[in-house]
Amino acid sequence: MKPNIGIADKHMQSVSNLLNMLLADEFTLYVKTRNAHWNVTGPGFSELHKFFEEQYTLLDEVIDEVAERVRMLGHFAVATLADYRQLTRLTEDKIDFGKQESILRTLLDDHETIIRVLRSDVTRTSDEYKDLGTSDFLTGLMERHEKMAWMLRAYLS
Repeated sequence: MKPNIGIADKHMQSVSNLLNMLLADEFTLYVKTRNAHWNVTGPGFSELHKFFEEQYTLLDEVIDEVAERVRMLGHFAVATLADYRQLTRLTEDKIDFGKQESILRTLLDDHETIIRVLRSDVTRTSDEYKDLGTSDFLTGLMERHEKMAWMLRAYLS
């Protein structure tokens, strides 16, 4: 059954498409953060190992929330690796796990990419698609990514 929530069907489809791209970005960042957690080495290993676990746990929650938002709009969330690889705006470059700065910089760059995308999509979902609920949801996600980016940036300072 389609939702009757005051948003045109074509707009709900467009917003769901944006959210599915975001879902692919979030999943890609989650995998990269898990990779960092599993493979980080060097001084401060224990602290970074725990830090990355905290971050991927937060990202896991975000992934679920984004997928559920797609479902609230009456569409299906993408859920295959092939879809994620096709839709993500992040790269999967090899990270040099021998260099903690490389890991931190890569994750920071990805969070900042997502923040820029979210900043644009907040306005687009509100102004173009008249979906204030998703706009508010994306604003909250942007703030969460800003905090995670701040924490990564603190390690690099």
